[in-house]
Amino acid sequence: MFESAEIVKEGKLHLRVELSGDYYPNEASARFEIRWYRNDDFNFHYQEERRGGAWKCRWDRHPNAHNSRDHFHPPPAASRTDAENAQWPDDHRNVSRLVLDHIEERIEMLWEQQ
Repeated sequence: MFESAEIVKEGKLHLRVELSGDYYPNEASARFEIRWYRNDDFNFHYQEERRGGAWKCRWDRHPNAHNSRDHFHPPPAASRTDAENAQWPDDHRNVSRLVLDHIEERIEMLWEQQ
């Protein structure tokens, strides 16, 4: 399922995972990036690139002025103005499972639209 995974040190330290293009129809590339902090704040960003543009969403837990600490930036733009309050599990493994399940559902939907 993954092409590569690397720790990116430029900017804010994060994990970048490139997903295999074989899982996507119509020549898409996709990746997710994860930042986790010692205080349990996090940012989990998913993005697809295809000829028609980008499709992205983001799961966040951090203090901010635009939403509650736990919030979601919905697709297709993951913009700050569209952010929605949310509630995420406390355990990082459960958050990761929730996000990976969402990505799997997205891939299945893309194939069904073929």
